[in-house]
Amino acid sequence: MRLHYIQHVEFEDPANILEWTAIHRHTVSATHVYKGEKFPSAAEYDWLVVMGGPMNIYEDDIYPWLIDEKEFIRHAIKAGKTVIGICLGAQLLADALGGKVIRNREKEIGWFPVKWTMEAKISPFFRGMPENPEVFHWHGDTFAVPEWTLPIASSEATDHQGFMFEDDTALVIGLQFHIESTAESVQRLIDHSRSELFNAKYIQDEETMMERGENFKTLRRMIETFLDNVYAARK
Repeated sequence: MRLHYIQHVEFEDPANILEWTAIHRHTVSATHVYKGEKFPSAAEYDWLVVMGGPMNIYEDDIYPWLIDEKEFIRHAIKAGKTVIGICLGAQLLADALGGKVIRNREKEIGWFPVKWTMEAKISPFFRGMPENPEVFHWHGDTFAVPEWTLPIASSEATDHQGFMFEDDTALVIGLQFHIESTAESVQRLIDHSRSELFNAKYIQDEETMMERGENFKTLRRMIETFLDNVYAARK
């Protein structure tokens, strides 16, 4: 399997997703848009993973590469690819499928539980996931779940934490929350975005975020289970 990922900033890479690809000896390629790298043709990859980033999807004037990226994502879906979006990536997928992306009522930064929808509980893609897991968040925007997609999860601060869509060829899964994160990747987020850590109901401080060692182990099991499930279903 050939996995291609889009990275938006230097400090937010696929983390445990790369560990999974290495274990399974999948081929990995990347477009680092902040370096001005080009997108591949549809013939060059099977899966597309769209990572997070501090920008908003509607900031085309600041990040002009967003225009080309949105078109590339739409083309990937039309080409029947497996497309997974995380945080900003999920918002870009929602936009590509016609869902509106707006400011969330609260910023959500740190460890907070998500509640799976019934659609997720019976989905083969989320089989084996823990009940109401405490996962990592870092976002200020949210999205309306696009029409004819299925909701995945919610949290106390955010009504829509993900969605999925599958037809005869394509599979699209957007996750607003992070299950790919490692302690190292979260520390990089903190180091580069510390100004966002002000006192608010759904914003934790650095010490609280970094002391959750068991949570990082849970995330690794979750991302491995999720990717294994998707791979088994999409062979």
